[in-house]
Amino acid sequence: TIQWQLIDQLPGFKSRLEWHLAHRPHLASLVSRWQEPGMHETRLVALTRGHRMKCLLRRMLDPDEFLSDYGIRSVSKYHRDHPYRLTVQGQEKIVNYELAESQTGIFGGNSNWRGPVWFPINYLLIESLQQFHHYYGDEFKVECPTGSGTYMTLKQVANELSNRLIKLWLRNEKGERPFLRASAGAFNSATDSQLYWFHEYFNGDNGGGLGASHQTGWTALVAKLIQQQGEFGTISQLR
Repeated sequence: TIQWQLIDQLPGFKSRLEWHLAHRPHLASLVSRWQEPGMHETRLVALTRGHRMKCLLRRMLDPDEFLSDYGIRSVSKYHRDHPYRLTVQGQEKIVNYELAESQTGIFGGNSNWRGPVWFPINYLLIESLQQFHHYYGDEFKVECPTGSGTYMTLKQVANELSNRLIKLWLRNEKGERPFLRASAGAFNSATDSQLYWFHEYFNGDNGGGLGASHQTGWTALVAKLIQQQGEFGTISQLR
């Protein structure tokens, strides 16, 4: 999303953009709503049109697919029972949902992007939802979670995902912090303390911390989410 006032301050970018829209109609037809002003006179330059976004979010916000209690999974849970199969040069390649540590030796066997919750993906999704809300406003709503009958704006969906990620470090009704759960699902009370670990990634079902326990690079993005939720006034939903 781009503010129209900003476009006028970038004449070079504006002229090149308008040239492509005028001289590359086959590409311009793929750009969503550039000529239609959104909320606060914003313009949308994106491949994801509204109806396409709703189709994508229907899958992403489905608890039986990507939506977990602690963020968006990196691969749909659907593939746990329905592995994706692809034959390449006579060899069958299989991708299935692996909720915790990798069960194969791929990439050295110590990195699993095929199921767990990773902060880089989730943070970018949240930022994108916030940006799209700046254009569509409060009239554009999607069901969240899918099948629940509850409809939210894109900003509310972003808040919901933020709160689910933040809950990784909050005590639940049993006094447990999800990030301290072992990969098998048991709570490791021996390591429970006032220290907060920033794991590399998290179990796609129960939120247990996985990989390096000191990944204060991308996982420390939770601090930004807490700040935003405090400013939006939605942090109270976690209490």
